[in-house]
Amino acid sequence: LGDVYKRQPISVGGKISSLEIAKKYIQSGADKLVINTNLFNIKLLNKIGFQNINSEKKFFPNKVNFYSLKNKSKICDLDISAFNSHEDKYTTLQRFTLIDFLRNKLTSNSINFNKKVIEVQSESEITKVIFEDKSSIECDYLIISDGAFSKTRSLITNKEIKPSYFNSIAVRGNIDQTDLQNIDHNNISLFLGSNLHSVVYPVNQNGQFNFITILRKKLNSNELANYSLFNNDEFVSSTLFEISKQVDRNIVKNLRDIKCFPIFVSTEIFQPKNKNIYIIGDAFFTFPPTFAQGASPVSYTNLRAHETREDLVFPLLLGKKKGGGGGGGGGGGG
Repeated sequence: LGDVYKRQPISVGGKISSLEIAKKYIQSGADKLVINTNLFNIKLLNKIGFQNINSEKKFFPNKVNFYSLKNKSKICDLDISAFNSHEDKYTTLQRFTLIDFLRNKLTSNSINFNKKVIEVQSESEITKVIFEDKSSIECDYLIISDGAFSKTRSLITNKEIKPSYFNSIAVRGNIDQTDLQNIDHNNISLFLGSNLHSVVYPVNQNGQFNFITILRKKLNSNELANYSLFNNDEFVSSTLFEISKQVDRNIVKNLRDIKCFPIFVSTEIFQPKNKNIYIIGDAFFTFPPTFAQGASPVSYTNLRAHETREDLVFPLLLGKKKGGGGGGGGGGGG
């Protein structure tokens, strides 16, 4: 959930009695975004019933097709189905489908809105999280997953986290299968250009596709500080025009729900000294999407994967620690 609600603090107690999420990001269009998940994630999700989601809300591509925008020809393809098992398959879906699934797995009153973390205190095996409204919660484990601009990570490191602009912007949109010509509708299509690359892939069984382009674009500090720029019609139109010089104009013309935003990346890794505090996702380290050519999966592997055995991941995320401290204003006791 942390990667879904970026730029606001999120903390999860070991007893999973509190999850702080900024409500405005639930209503900001996050439901329009999509997710593609790798097999490690699917294996974990299936442990809590992900395989029972209506199959019409998911898609199972078998391969990734690579194309050259310069030569207008196919380069090769990668058979990702070779890594599938009977139950665990590479999956694409709309983000709100996954959000609803995860939220329904939480106990009542476990999500608290409009909470801002102002202090994190760690003593022995108990971590205390203090909020701006003077409420607090004690937890056995604190999992920080509030995105590239992690406020909570800044608090525990005692310095402001400032990721670097990657000299690139991302453009996301939705498009119907009927508006996609000469494209493999059953798989992922990746188009490589000179200063951009684009990905198109199905997100459900109803003919809906996701489109994303990563475009190299230099922006000055004033432009980056003006976040409304990325909603400006003139800026978005000029960006789409730049993309249409290489990508099929028919695709660009038929995009809906277009979102444009700058890409930031991390410059350093921080490991908490307290063994009961974990930083995951973009809060841990933000990779550029070019590492996976824009088809990157939502991944839990940053959850100290090098030191956390798979059989401990779910007890850590979902389990209770017997005898843990009571809950504060964020949400209840054990």
